[in-house]
Amino acid sequence: MLTEETRRDLLELVEERNGVGATLITSQLPVGEWHDHFGGGRVADAICDRLVRNAHRIDLFGDTRRPKVD
Repeated sequence: MLTEETRRDLLELVEERNGVGATLITSQLPVGEWHDHFGGGRVADAICDRLVRNAHRIDLFGDTRRPKVD
């Protein structure tokens, strides 16, 4: 879970980018778990709303492309 300061910083960053240009987010955490990871509440609501509302999502599935270590 993010700290309160980190959550505020992330919200500020997302708000400054919102509607200005493209922002690429990559995550191994499913989008459905972002709200809890961002600490829940209004700040998490705002972050998730701005990130997901106009997003073009590409979900990748399949085996890992990383080489196996013996």
